[in-house]
Amino acid sequence: MRQGTFQWMKSVNKSIILNKIRTNAPISRAEIAKETKLTPPTVSSNVKELIEQGLVKESELGESQGGRKPTMLLINQQAFYVIGVDAGPEKIECILSDLSGAIMERHSIQLTTPITNEQFLTTLKESIHHVIQAQAVDTEKIIGIGIAMHGVVEVETGVSLLAPNLGLTNIPIKEELEKEFELEVKVENDARAMALGESWFGDHGQLSSMLAMNFGRGVGAGLVIDGKLYHGAQDIAGEVGHMTIDLHGEICECGNRGCLQTFATGAALAKQAEKLLGENGRIISGEQVYKLAIEGNEHCIKLLEELGETIGVALTNLIHIINPEKIVLGGGVTNSEQFILPAIRRTVDKWSLTPDAKRTEIVVSKFGDDATIIGAVALLLEDIFAPN
Repeated sequence: MRQGTFQWMKSVNKSIILNKIRTNAPISRAEIAKETKLTPPTVSSNVKELIEQGLVKESELGESQGGRKPTMLLINQQAFYVIGVDAGPEKIECILSDLSGAIMERHSIQLTTPITNEQFLTTLKESIHHVIQAQAVDTEKIIGIGIAMHGVVEVETGVSLLAPNLGLTNIPIKEELEKEFELEVKVENDARAMALGESWFGDHGQLSSMLAMNFGRGVGAGLVIDGKLYHGAQDIAGEVGHMTIDLHGEICECGNRGCLQTFATGAALAKQAEKLLGENGRIISGEQVYKLAIEGNEHCIKLLEELGETIGVALTNLIHIINPEKIVLGGGVTNSEQFILPAIRRTVDKWSLTPDAKRTEIVVSKFGDDATIIGAVALLLEDIFAPN
């Protein structure tokens, strides 16, 4: 879909109607009018356009309320496509999905460092071209491209201001991709994108607030309030990986001591295991720590439980500051949920101020390694379905 034609989806009334259909389908025109306070003629005219454009379809008749049975409406999930990208720091993962987030095509390219901005953008473009060509889709049916980028992102301009693990700054991602593909491009911090994806596709119900935290190569978070991402005054909301846990701890790559990130990444876990097990038990990854724990290694079990306690302390701090209804955890570290999640919950229960805070729901994402890339897809859908 060319950028100019993207705009027809984005009127406020259409967004209100689309979001109501998305969250309550199957639903009738009369129910939409009643629940949104839009007039029946406004609903009918907009639904007519949405059906003609292929975004909405009619289904079987609903239950009669005394007159004719109403025709029910659904989102036509296969009518259009979205490209989602999880960009860095170790690889670029790219998918083509339908409007439900179902993945139709996937492509992955490893990144090697050192790398320049130009090399990074070239690799990004190659991966996107690959998924488009592999499915041979009509580009007029592609709504746009969502990029989940690690580090600090200036959302309005789509510039990656700082990608610390790649050693890059000021990458003009949005400008370059819109020039290359003539599609709408949205760029967001990866953890915040994950939070939005959980809000859209995670089956968490209607929440007024949800915090999602990603534990992988780094640690980040995203806060969704009333369905909208919170960015903060300077677009750095969610950098919880640099919350200080130990004033006398190890030096973080940011230069400070004892950041959560020095405890709660796969690399940090592996480093602790190497020290604990000695030279003969050298660990190469956090995944190996988990495997040894599964096999019954008491040292690795203890390390994972201690990691859960550390994360629990961080979550307790965030509960006291933000007080979200629900917390969703994702990233490779959460593969060890059987060891870390009980410890997290015990710690939150121990240190939370009030009984209600102790009951904050804490779960692990059902999307596994795809949590971030599904969030990248949601960046485009939010722009269409969510009213401004």
